Amino acid sequence: MTTETTPVSDVLTALGIPHRLFRHAGPVTSLEQAAEERGQRPEQVIRSIVFRLAEGDYVMVLAPGGRQVSWPTLRRTLGQSRLTMASEDELLRVTGYAVGAVAPFGLPGPMRILVDEGVFAEEEVSLGSGVRGTTVILRSDDLRRALGEVEVGKFLNKD
Repeated sequence: MTTETTPVSDVLTALGIPHRLFRHAGPVTSLEQAAEERGQRPEQVIRSIVFRLAEGDYVMVLAPGGRQVSWPTLRRTLGQSRLTMASEDELLRVTGYAVGAVAPFGLPGPMRILVDEGVFAEEEVSLGSGVRGTTVILRSDDLRRALGEVEVGKFLNKD
């Protein structure tokens, strides 16, 4: 546990959203390791995945655990025949965050956010804090409140 702040915790604090920060002792090399160190299951770790639709046009998908985004569903939802995952350079430019620290809060500009309904299936979740090696842990109800008006749906491959 740490008492410092991060870009994401600053936004959550300003919104009045209860949360706590957790700093990993060393490098995180897998979703499973991250979850275990946080005292969570992999399904509680929320990934913020950014896709490029066109030059300068990006969308973020929040997905639980190791579940994979359904590309056909995403293309249909977005009305796009082609899309790609954002490169590390693009990710840093459009979110202000490096891989492993991305979150839907504190972004430098507006971005469409899609949230898989599975994100809200767990009582407590964790997500990027804006700083690598540190995560924000909060109740999924509080995450929903903090996100405001976002699109919630089924965006993952079926298991």
